[in-house]
Amino acid sequence: MVRLSFNLEETFVDTPKGIHRIRNLPDATLRQLWDSIVIEAETKKQLHAQAILNFTVRKRVPRTVLPLHGIIFLVGPPGTGKTSLARGLADRVARSFDGAKIRLLEVDPHVLGSSAMGKTQKAVSELFSQTIAEAAMAGPIIVLLDEVETLATDRTKLSLDANPVDIHRATDAVLTQLDDLAEKYPDILFVATSNFPDAVDAAFSSRCDLILEVPLPNADACKQILKDCLTRIGEAYPAIGSIAASPLFSRCAAECVGLDGRAIRKTVANAMAATVETAANPNSMSADMLLEALKAAKANRKKGGA
Repeated sequence: MVRLSFNLEETFVDTPKGIHRIRNLPDATLRQLWDSIVIEAETKKQLHAQAILNFTVRKRVPRTVLPLHGIIFLVGPPGTGKTSLARGLADRVARSFDGAKIRLLEVDPHVLGSSAMGKTQKAVSELFSQTIAEAAMAGPIIVLLDEVETLATDRTKLSLDANPVDIHRATDAVLTQLDDLAEKYPDILFVATSNFPDAVDAAFSSRCDLILEVPLPNADACKQILKDCLTRIGEAYPAIGSIAASPLFSRCAAECVGLDGRAIRKTVANAMAATVETAANPNSMSADMLLEALKAAKANRKKGGA
């Protein structure tokens, strides 16, 4: 275990503007999130290692040698678990540093936008230069930038109908502040996510230390996600848990391919609500009902894609 000697006191009494939530780490709930996201083990190891490197190397090696910004960027389709993975990573990092007090700040980008000229830029600048900087003064922090395309919009694709000057300036402010924070505070790690990486400004992507794709689950991962979901529901409804050992389970798992992890779990709920009777008594849900629900979900996904 690595040791970090920081004393971190509560800096904010109320959650400041632009911050959705502040968590003290480690956090048992977030630990479960890390375990629940089913992706390649090597991908998780790479992600974890990059985050650790941020806190061990940046303070000791000049940025002229290693131009690290302390930014990890998770991209991929909706529902693949990017946000959950980011939160779980924060907990994982905190557990890797014995005795360190680290906080997770979750940014809410949607409250920063304004139709008034200059207001968005000002709000973004204050978030980074004041709120995040003040938190970093107290000790190591991890900042979740969910849906980062709302903060760092691709300036080459701005519409004339969407106040492009203000959005352009807001993106400029984000980039400037990221540079400034990287220079002053080596104990900040930003974890950004996006469902639409093509909508993110190239200058933001170039500042990322690691860009990692979180893909749709493959066949083995789908099977694992479905089995985990059924087994855990089985703690409350044993008949549903038994579907994981039924002859139809393999066919159900095969139908999951092409769905994201969130959709797989939601489709199990759809199967439980197949009839009023099963909704009232989920134990009466059968493997056949689950199979039909998965087929319908996959057909709807294909129809939506087309």
